[in-house]
Amino acid sequence: MNSNKNILQLSGNIVDVLNGCIFPGMLTIENGRITAIQEESVVSDRFILPGLIDAHIHIESSMLVPTEFARAAVVHGTVATVSDPHEIANVLGMQGVQYMLDNAKQAPFKYYFGAPSCVPATPFETAGSAISLDEIRTLLQRDDIVSLSEMMNIPGVLSAAKDVTEKLAASKAAGKVIDGHAPGLRGSNVEKYIRSGISTDHECITLEEALEKISLGMRVQIREGSAARNLDDLMPLLHDHYRSVMLCSDDKHPDDLLEGHINAMVRRALASGYDPLKVLWSACVTPVKTYGLDVGLLQVGDPADLILVDDFQHFNILQTYINGECVASDGRSKISSVPVAPTNHFEADTLHTTALQIRTDHHTVPVIDVIDGQLVTRTYDWKPQADEDGFLNPDPSHDILKIVVLNRYHKSAPAVAFIRGFGLKQGAIASSVAHDSHNIVAVGTSNDFLADVMNLVIHNKGGIAAVSADEQLVLPLPVAGIMSDKEAFTVGPRYAQMDTFAKTLGSGLGAPYMTLSFMALLVIPDIKLSDKGLFDGIKFEFMDVFYS
Repeated sequence: MNSNKNILQLSGNIVDVLNGCIFPGMLTIENGRITAIQEESVVSDRFILPGLIDAHIHIESSMLVPTEFARAAVVHGTVATVSDPHEIANVLGMQGVQYMLDNAKQAPFKYYFGAPSCVPATPFETAGSAISLDEIRTLLQRDDIVSLSEMMNIPGVLSAAKDVTEKLAASKAAGKVIDGHAPGLRGSNVEKYIRSGISTDHECITLEEALEKISLGMRVQIREGSAARNLDDLMPLLHDHYRSVMLCSDDKHPDDLLEGHINAMVRRALASGYDPLKVLWSACVTPVKTYGLDVGLLQVGDPADLILVDDFQHFNILQTYINGECVASDGRSKISSVPVAPTNHFEADTLHTTALQIRTDHHTVPVIDVIDGQLVTRTYDWKPQADEDGFLNPDPSHDILKIVVLNRYHKSAPAVAFIRGFGLKQGAIASSVAHDSHNIVAVGTSNDFLADVMNLVIHNKGGIAAVSADEQLVLPLPVAGIMSDKEAFTVGPRYAQMDTFAKTLGSGLGAPYMTLSFMALLVIPDIKLSDKGLFDGIKFEFMDVFYS
């Protein structure tokens, strides 16, 4: 490596993904851009690749502000993200979106955002704010806003609802991509959805679903996050459809982010025998071409956004460069922390156990049945036995627990139902990270444990918490109740401790808190719980089952 103040030279096996070749060579970088690529005769022991891109992520789900997310992500070779800030928008509206944009600018990282399309996500829950059509139009005029973020209102698209069609038209007028969110949508409905102008989707679960959407012109983002993991099922797309595929995490919890990011998806695909040039096309080229990102692809004149790896067998990231600046080397981030100013909207009051008592007139009640590693749920029909006072209680011996969602923006009564699949034998866990409105959600084995764990979150005005008979743990999240003001390398280990504690309570889920955070996400079927009650995500209506 030769360098002076403005010139940097890097040698290695250059992986030219765009032109489908690998050759030994040297890059010359001046003022952050590649000015020359010269072939060499000696094969190197390292490879130079375009930097990796997460094509769809909610930064807030890492529980880190953008500057801290960047510090962790560059270690894994990520140089850019296409981020949807609808999590903080549901809490703080445009103020929250601006918070993300402002904080992101303080990191030497290529952040691109979408304009949140569905805030609030549905009228069947209470959010902290809303994003209007005029505000969407304003956002779409910005260069760092590259899309209208995931259009979750499938019924609105299919029925051509006025507010939805106006948002789609605004994005088209601005020349921006329209991102989709269409889990399980097939046949004539998905054709109509795509004809509306929606061109991406990160919600495919089966290969057949993904192939149908690709055949109709859609680009599929293969997702491998902390809760939803679809890489194994969708990896075959990398054979023949890599130009229509991107890689994304959607939601990545902080402990997982410290372990790996898009690089982990690439490594698994390479280990499964997929062509490196095809895999890297999906990881690097498709996002750039889809969203028009100013991210380099190892061509003369490009920004020097690149990574050095040891080989394709191990795919260890040696160094990461963004605009010619080395931002990570040998597993250590070179990005410095910046001060974080908390902002929030949290009005929930102390919860008493009596508020969690419920009854029913039904002999059989629907229970949310969790599927580990998926956002979708099933419905389990349970025949409960009321206590002597007529109240329904959890049955941990059969993995029937109570789930509670409490409006955190206004003082109100909680919504209570039952859930199966968390496996807790004692105690309770809770979180104010609860997609998409981010009310407080908790699962527990008794009313007492549930009240204790939710009050921990309330006292801290946001966080994740867990309680047992003799221990209480909390990770405060003072930034909108969904992000920490601490550095990535502190939050990750603390979250891992919380995750381990939840598993000692009996949970067998791979990511108990991430799964918990999606149990109030009404736009994902079959059955979820909002602060307003139990919700049928297929019929898109409330299920009138319980009363207090």
